Amino acid sequence: MLVALIAHDNPGALPIRQENRPAHVEYLKAGDAVQQAGPLLDEKGEMAGSLIILDVADMDAARSWAAGDPYGKAGLFASVQLIPWNRVIG
Repeated sequence: MLVALIAHDNPGALPIRQENRPAHVEYLKAGDAVQQAGPLLDEKGEMAGSLIILDVADMDAARSWAAGDPYGKAGLFASVQLIPWNRVIG
């Protein structure tokens, strides 16, 4: 099942994002769950959140993946949504 993870950073958390980015990118590449990923940007073009498309067995697997993300563990996110997603194009 495909799941969109949409996360918004806490205000002023860019230093936390930058500090934990290498571990986060390594985590993204560690398994085969991540189909697409990239940062959400604010109006200034600075990273302000994350959009990740996961291909997982079920929502429990998506929650487990999200719980293991170094960004989440570092307290970067103000909110995280896990939404079942249906690919139509691409």
